[in-house]
Parts: sequence; structure tokens; C-alpha cells
Amino acid sequence: MNTTLFRKFVPFVALLGLGLTACQPDLEDDFKASAGTADFTRYIAVGNSLTAGFSDNGLYLEGQQNSYPNLLAMQFKAVGGGDFEQPLFESNQSNGSGYLTITGFDSSGNPIIGNVAANAAVGLGADKKTPLLAKYTGTGNQNLGVPGIRVADITTVGYGFNNPQGFNPYFERLLNNSPATYLQYVQERVNTIKPTFFTNWLGNNDVLGYATSGGAGTPLTTAAEFSTKYRQMLDVLTSGGAKGVVATIPPVTNVPLFTTVPVTAIIAGIKANKDIPNASNASLYIRTGTNTVREATANDLLLLPARAVIGTKDPLNPLPVGVGYSATSANPLPSQFVLDATEITNVNNRTADLNKVITDEANARGLAVFDANAYFAMVARNGVITNGISNSAAFVSGNLFSLDGVHPTPRGYALIANEMIKTINAKYGASVPQVNAAAYRGVEFP
Repeated sequence: MNTTLFRKFVPFVALLGLGLTACQPDLEDDFKASAGTADFTRYIAVGNSLTAGFSDNGLYLEGQQNSYPNLLAMQFKAVGGGDFEQPLFESNQSNGSGYLTITGFDSSGNPIIGNVAANAAVGLGADKKTPLLAKYTGTGNQNLGVPGIRVADITTVGYGFNNPQGFNPYFERLLNNSPATYLQYVQERVNTIKPTFFTNWLGNNDVLGYATSGGAGTPLTTAAEFSTKYRQMLDVLTSGGAKGVVATIPPVTNVPLFTTVPVTAIIAGIKANKDIPNASNASLYIRTGTNTVREATANDLLLLPARAVIGTKDPLNPLPVGVGYSATSANPLPSQFVLDATEITNVNNRTADLNKVITDEANARGLAVFDANAYFAMVARNGVITNGISNSAAFVSGNLFSLDGVHPTPRGYALIANEMIKTINAKYGASVPQVNAAAYRGVEFP
């Protein structure tokens, strides 16, 4: 996949801290499935990349088929749920937007990650840079997940319209050449489908875009704007009396994108590098979001892409080739590769503010709330066991996160579905059976 083309809309969603976990499915013969006070006849899902099934830095058929809404819909069938239509890529377009894959291993046993080329891209948009994806041509879409979308974007006219100013290609493929806003699209779907149940997992990208760019990209959405627009979305979703579940924003800094390159290990490597003059007194230097150059501390987080930059050749570097960025204050690690301590505080505080909005608005309507923030924080600490298989939040080896370091694997999505099912069962007195998460793969090896 051409990651440059998709970078703007790679919703590092969203979710992130997805150290997802769940209890094992209840397979006892006396299990009695029940809808409780909920009605699962007609279900729709609203959200971002997590809802769409984004994985391995791309949207492709396998990921769509293992999206948590699709897994939920399969379980809802046991309690009166109907069919569930998704905007799937065709089988001859199964690579979708393209995605990452492990192609082999180096001499140290580290995975070599390569790209699987897109086969659903049909050209470039009017802005000459955004890829156009093969259109969804159905009329009954119930999975409304749009990778990259923020709550801040839901009333933006032309957000999915092919125009010279730019657009979201994942939303564009769902629309019939329309400048409709996402909120209007959801309203149309609600009017047509008349859902009896919904899930809404919006909000991750309102903090994640800032975090994944090292604080240099999309600004954090204000609580005031988030509150207004989130309320509008819930008003639309509940307008026909539907019940549902919403999810809070996970602690995004718990995902492998932020935890795989530890500051302390990098500093130790620098001090042990014999090519660096006076290495024992050297350290890791970063440029902060305020353009200040300083030594990194354990309170800073290095983004996963920093691993490919630290120590690479810099034409302005006074040190030998191979030492590269970060060993001296003259060559600090650029800000986009670092989430410094101040930026981490900004992310955490704004996440708390937005989660209060989500919880308050849901409680005011009597909706179920999946506290993804508390849950994923716990999983990041402890991991989870599925049918005797240990899973963790570790990059590649943990099985829960895909190769982009943010989005889940199929097993991760199955565990998300189970956590939502537990939340639904508790709120509505239902007995929806859980997914056998162990039947879904983690990271795929060649």
C-alpha cells in the first residue's frame, strides 16, 4: 500500500490501547439465549476505523469480515437479530486499500514488514493525491464505519465528496457522488433501516490524530465541539426509539505504536555505541512540541516509526555515518516521532474530558456504556488468556494488535465484540452468546 496516500486518513483510531480481552464464550448446554429488553431485529453500527474493520494499516476484505459489528451481528442472530449488510470489497478486490504483512525475518529474528498492494484503488481524486476506492454499490449498508473520521468531522459538508480540496476516500466510496455530511448519511440510514439497536464508537480519532503525529498533526477536538456534535449523533440514532451501546475512548498511548520503542533502551544503546565520541556521556535528544531540544526521559514516548529513524544518516550530522539522529543536541529526534510528556498530558486530559461527554450523553438516554478506557488500560497491564493462549499488548508477539501498532487483529476484534456483548447483557438483561475469540487469528506469520 502507498502509505503516503493513505496517511491522512489512517485512523490510528481509534482505539486504541486495544489490549483487548474478553471472557471465554459460554458453551454450556443449558445456556439460554435471550434478547432481554433489547430488540436486535435491525442493527446498525456507527464509528470509525475500528467499526469498519481496519487492520494492518489498511481496509481489506478479511478485516471487514472480522469487524466487531459483523461479529456482533452474527451473535445477535441467536436472539432475534436479522441480516447485517456491510460495504465489503469484492473478492477480486480483497486487498482493498492495501495493507502490511510480514514477509520474512532478518538475521536477528526480527520480522520484516512489507506491503500488500491495493487492488481496490481506481485512480486519484480531484485533489490529485487522494486515492479513489472501488465504490460500494449496494443499498442496504448497516456498517457505517468510516476510517479516519472524528466527531469533529460529522457535520463537514463534502467530507466524502471527490473535490480538489481533499476528502476521505473511505467515506467517498459509500456515497453516490454526494457532498452529504456523515451525520446526514447516518440520518438517511436510520430513516431507511429503522434500526432497533445500534453501536456507536466515535471519538478515538479526536485525540488519536494528535497523538500519532507527535502532537504535530490534527489538533485535539475541544470538549465543547465534541459535546455538541456527539449529542447530535445520539439524537439521530435514538430518534426512532432504538436502544444501543456506546464506547468510550481508550487510553491511546497504551498501544504498541507508543510502547515498542522504549526511551531507556535507546539511551542504553547510545551509551554503548563505540562510534559515538564520549558515548558514556551521550544521551537521547528530542525536539519537543514547543520546539525545545532536550534529553528524553522515561516520561516521553517514542512512536514506532522512530525505530527506523534513530541512528540513520543525516547529512548535517557531525557524527559518523550510522550514529545519526538523536545522539546529540545538534541532531535531535524530530518532534513528529515523539510524544513528549506535555503532549501526553494533553492527550490524557482531553480523553478524560471527551469520555465524560460520551458517558453523560449515554446515561441521559439510558444507553449502555462500554468503558473501553478502563478496560483497555487494564488489559495493557495484564494481557488476556483465550482458551489457554496468552495474548498481550506487545507488538507482533502479543496477537491483539495488527502490524500498524494501533488496530486489532481478527482476534482483537473478536475480543472487542465480547466486551460489548457483556456490556449489552448487563444493561438490557440479555443473554447474547459470546464469540469464540480463540478461533480468530492474531498476527499472521509467513
